[in-house]
Amino acid sequence: MALLIAVKGWDTQTWVARLKARFPDRDIRSWPNAVGNPADIRYALTWKAPARVLSDCPNMELVFSLGAGVDHLLGQDDLPKVPIVRVVDPDLTARMSEWIALQVLLHHRQHLAYAAQQRERVWRELEQPSAGDLRVGILGLGVLGADAADVLKRLGFNVAGWSRSKKTLEGIDSFAGDAEFDAFLARTDVLVNLLPLTAETRGLVDRSVLEKLARDGVLGGPVFINAGRGGSHVEADLVAALNDGTLKAASLDVFETEPLSPDSPLWACENAILTPHVAADSDPEAISDYIAAQILRFEADGTLDNRVDPARGY
Repeated sequence: MALLIAVKGWDTQTWVARLKARFPDRDIRSWPNAVGNPADIRYALTWKAPARVLSDCPNMELVFSLGAGVDHLLGQDDLPKVPIVRVVDPDLTARMSEWIALQVLLHHRQHLAYAAQQRERVWRELEQPSAGDLRVGILGLGVLGADAADVLKRLGFNVAGWSRSKKTLEGIDSFAGDAEFDAFLARTDVLVNLLPLTAETRGLVDRSVLEKLARDGVLGGPVFINAGRGGSHVEADLVAALNDGTLKAASLDVFETEPLSPDSPLWACENAILTPHVAADSDPEAISDYIAAQILRFEADGTLDNRVDPARGY
């Protein structure tokens, strides 16, 4: 009953060591060099591994996605018809909220303007609005979005969220469905995307959405922050909006194609903050605890937390 770690671009041996510490008597294998007989494998921990890695395992029982998103799995052909589990871990959630709060604060406290002044050796104080006057809108009020909303609310920001269905979160205005989408955008100065990537959300944030954001806010123009999925925005529209003033600024941790090409015009946008998909890195120590607990409970009674609904895409 082997467990396979199949990740692309990560140190596989780090994960092997963590899982071996929790399951010393189990067979822990890694792709691509130590898969062994695929028929032995019952569990897989994966992130962006080729589709055949999982489809070649005829006795697979359970797949874990080593990240908050599962679009890298659901788009694969011949995916085994077994439960898929999302990683929902307090450490990952806290890291995401840290990054979101940092980006909102950077724009709120006019960091880009002060950084430009520093380069020019200019000493000039800029008028600073209060947090309560800045309207932040979060796309997606799942575990990550709800926590980020709470952190921003406690910092004093005026926070609202939009999701498929109405949510009840203390101190957070909730908008839901297509009927309330435009009203949500119209009250938003800083738009934060934390939606999963599905057929409905792919390319959602395009020029038409950006043009509906509030233009009467205290920052002098809207800001877009994306730490969800790069496929949820249209990059060409973002570049155009950053260049023509439709957007005052942006913070992007995810992109349509990763790594971001050296030729991407986003690199030249001085009003954009770019980070290389690091907003909520998966911590092997914390996530290994989560996965070990899930496996033991699955073997005991068949139950699982955070099971993915393929029809919804998350």
